[in-house]
This record gives sequence, structure tokens and C-alpha cells, in this order.
Amino acid sequence: MPGNTGPDGLGFVKAGFRDLLAGNVAAQGLRIGARFTGDRATAIARALVEARRIIVDMPATFTRFPNSDMPVFAAAATAPPRLRGELTLDGEVLRAFGTLTVPGHVWRTLQRLGAWVEPVLVAEWARLVRAYGERMSQPVALGEVEAQLAWLDPARDTLLARSVAKRLLDRRHTITCVWTGARLEAGRNRLDIDHCLPWSAWPCGDLWNLLPASPRVNQHLKRDRLPSAAALAAVREEILGWWEVAWRSDPALGSRFEREAVAALPVNTGSSSEDIFAALEWRRLRLRQDQQVQEWSGARSAGIEADLVRQNPL
Repeated sequence: MPGNTGPDGLGFVKAGFRDLLAGNVAAQGLRIGARFTGDRATAIARALVEARRIIVDMPATFTRFPNSDMPVFAAAATAPPRLRGELTLDGEVLRAFGTLTVPGHVWRTLQRLGAWVEPVLVAEWARLVRAYGERMSQPVALGEVEAQLAWLDPARDTLLARSVAKRLLDRRHTITCVWTGARLEAGRNRLDIDHCLPWSAWPCGDLWNLLPASPRVNQHLKRDRLPSAAALAAVREEILGWWEVAWRSDPALGSRFEREAVAALPVNTGSSSEDIFAALEWRRLRLRQDQQVQEWSGARSAGIEADLVRQNPL
């Protein structure tokens, strides 16, 4: 807004955020589970404190229900964690900075109507910025603000899971499709990596959500549908086995697997694979209830399993 303090008029931008820019910390690098050390960890912690202060003092205070003094959001700031040489962006650390409570009906409405709400917000923000530019005799071109506000979608990257599967195959370890039990082989059109919770409904590339599958199942049968409760329960042992051999048996990947699970699922550090699977079932149910994602009954219930196993015997 014209008149704000600071060298560039951005009064809400403090030292922590500027340190992030100076340290070339990319937005894509600020993902859940990322770990930082040294000056970068300090800058991120300071930026989080500054962002929290702005949220608590401004939108959480002044966003109120119509014709009411009751705030929509309940914000609680807490003492940030003490740095010990590094900072990991997991659920425990982020909660230590404070919490923001969103009423359930508001959350569900934004989820279901987000396709209409987001364009309205972007258009209104762009209009406001252009008005500020005119007041400061610094015109802002049409489309410029919208381009800067373009959302950075998570990268749909399954390369790590594919490389792990290939390494296991090279060691003559048998890899099977979790949904059918059919044997998978390295090479084009012989092995796919499936997002258990579909990317279209839950854009999550965490290790726990990546499962080996046959191309036929992944691309033509399951596609972007949510596995039903019965379909997921039927392949429990296959998923647990994949988690163990692909992720948990490797010290580095096992640590990442746990951090990502704790950040995205209702589990705590040190949880067993069985507990994480139960949390996956809970997340599946929430997606079904909140977004009404179309369900897939599974290859086994459709009689596809035997056909695929005959084509690709163990």
C-alpha cells in the first residue's frame, strides 16, 4: 500500500524474509520434510515468526463474520522452537510456532468451491495492486499481477520410487503390483508408480503414497479414483511389505518416509508401519467425505487379479 515503510514500500516484509531472498531459498524447496542448517535455518525460522505475527495481528484479528464482532479464525502464537543447528519443516516444528483454527464449514466450503473462489481473489488482488500503482504513478500492466500470483503446483515426480524399484529388480528382488500381485519388470510399459491417494484429489508425492503398480491398473483401471476401504484393506500386507523393502530398510529414505508421514498423516514420530497404514485409511476416509472423490473397488473385486497374474506369473 502507498505510504508503507521499508525500502520498497513493503512494510510487512521483515529481515527474515529478506534473508531468504538473499540466501536464494526457492519456494519449491520449502516443502514439508525439508531440512535446513546454518544461516538458512535461522532465516526460515525468523521468516516464520514474522509471518505468524502478521497473520495474528491482521487477518486473524480483522476477518470477522458478517454483522458480528466474532473473528472467523482463532490464532494462537506460541514460543518458536529453539534452533540446535538445523530446522526440519515437519508438523511438530510448525505447530511450535502457533496454530490457526479454521471453522469446519468454512474449510469444507473453500475446498468444494475453490475453483470459483480462487479466481475471484486473484482478480480482486490484481485490481487492488493496479490501483496502488496508479496512486504512486507506477502503472502495473494488465496480467502482470496475475502472472506473479500463479500457483506453483507440486511436481508430480515418481522418479525416486522408480529408481528404487529398478535397483531392487537389479538385485533380483521380486516387485509386484500392490493391487493385483502381478509381477512387475523394469522397462517401459512394465512398471508404473501409482499415487495411492490420487494426485487429482491429494497432490502428494510423499514416499508413503507411492506404490508399484502395473501400467494397466494405474493408467486404465484405477486412474484418478480413490481406492475403496475394502480395496485398500485387501492389499494391506502388500503395501506394508513395499514400505519396508523400499523405504524403511534404508536409513536415509526411512527417515524421510517417517518425516513425511508425520507431517501429512495423524501419526507421531516413531510410529509403526501398521499405525501409518491406519492413518492412511483415515486420510482416505476424509478425502472421500470432504471431496466426494469417486471410489475404485479394486482389481481383486473386479476379477482382474487372476488375469494379470496369469499374464505375469511370479
